[in-house]
Amino acid sequence: MVAIELWERFGYYGMQAVLLLFMVRQLGMADAQANLLMGAFSALAYALPVVGGWVGDRVLGSRRAMLLGATCMMCGYAVLAVATVHIELMTLAMALVAIGNGFFKPNAANLVRRIYDGDDAALDAAFTLYYMAINVGSTASTLLTPWLQDRFGPAVSFAACSAGLLFGLCAYTVRRSRLRHIGSAPDFAPLAAGPLVFLLLGTVGAIGTVHLVLDRPAVARVCVWLAALSVLALWAVIYRRAAPAQRPGLRMAYMLSIQGMLYFVFYQQTVTSLTLFALRAVCGDVTLDGATLFHMSAGQFQALNPIWIMLASPVLALVYRRLARRGGDLPIARKFVVGFSLVTVAFVIWWLGALAGGMGRISPWIMIGAYGALSVGELLVGGLGMAVIARYVPAAMGGFMMGSYLLSMGVAMYIGSMVANLAAAKSSQQALGAGAYAGLFLVLSIAAGTITVLFAILLPLTRRWDRQHMLAGV
Repeated sequence: MVAIELWERFGYYGMQAVLLLFMVRQLGMADAQANLLMGAFSALAYALPVVGGWVGDRVLGSRRAMLLGATCMMCGYAVLAVATVHIELMTLAMALVAIGNGFFKPNAANLVRRIYDGDDAALDAAFTLYYMAINVGSTASTLLTPWLQDRFGPAVSFAACSAGLLFGLCAYTVRRSRLRHIGSAPDFAPLAAGPLVFLLLGTVGAIGTVHLVLDRPAVARVCVWLAALSVLALWAVIYRRAAPAQRPGLRMAYMLSIQGMLYFVFYQQTVTSLTLFALRAVCGDVTLDGATLFHMSAGQFQALNPIWIMLASPVLALVYRRLARRGGDLPIARKFVVGFSLVTVAFVIWWLGALAGGMGRISPWIMIGAYGALSVGELLVGGLGMAVIARYVPAAMGGFMMGSYLLSMGVAMYIGSMVANLAAAKSSQQALGAGAYAGLFLVLSIAAGTITVLFAILLPLTRRWDRQHMLAGV
């Protein structure tokens, strides 16, 4: 499981590191068009696991759905390599990846949970390895694929993503006997011809639909806003049907989920505005005392996020343990406030760097430092989103709330792409210095700071709701 997850993330993050750059450099797309296409793709990639999880649980089985998803993504990356010559295939390839992610993401995690069901200590260790595999795979790919793109062209970088996932599938096939007894109920029943044909036709239809949505920005925008409204409607229905004792926990879950959703508006900058900022306004040579240590291309700066997460995770875990021993563990709501304060620090660093850079380029150390603050903020906010649902939402409603949370993340990423367009160039040929991004980073700094202050003011309210939730014993 760890091997296939590592290689799946290798493919996904490797593709993500080079796709926007391919759009603006090779295809000549304007920044605004490329940003919104990336936003629509991200929204669908995070929304579709809601459906993929249901298919895995009720129709296909978690194991089969995971393999179907991995196969779809592998084919999607291969089609992206072909799309470097046949441009009309690009959104079809992105649709394959989004659908594949929808099948893979929820079912791979579900299999890990089922392997260690009933053993909480082993489950925590397994998910730690699982999360580490995600970061190892993403770090390796976001360093390698931009280098391949610059050295051999985008087709080779996309082909490497496909090859990595093929290797992961082969590794899974070799060891598949160990998972024969693991899966959801449909995994242990033979697939009848009728349901199988229906499922395959449905998958093909879904790929075609997503392809059409990605190909039409206006339709994508409508779909995102409908998704946002559906999340709000779902929350209202759940709250209305909940027992009075369950409502304080739901209020906590809603408030913290909104904070988590807001974080992903800022996170989306890493694959949109910050990647273009690195392309046009950041020096790639990392130097110390005049000596060049190494060189980073625009896409490789995205690797700073998983690198910082791997470095900061054990430190943060140690801090949590020490606080717990002293009886001073931070509530989740307070961790969210600290996390957003670090997001604020990150964009203040980028804003000051952009101001200082003017029409020229800035030092890559500014990127390294700011990414450090943003990544620790992610551990405190984005990384705890699922924990919020698990802690405050009754088990009977957990599936719906987990799905709505993923959907809200997708909506936030699309909004993040819209925000990135505040610094969009009108064409890929437009020369921009660091100063052109100062306005965007200032807006993001003010927004993050305002969110931090607002939710700090609401901390007494969250403490009261938390106490009510604990007293209710739900």
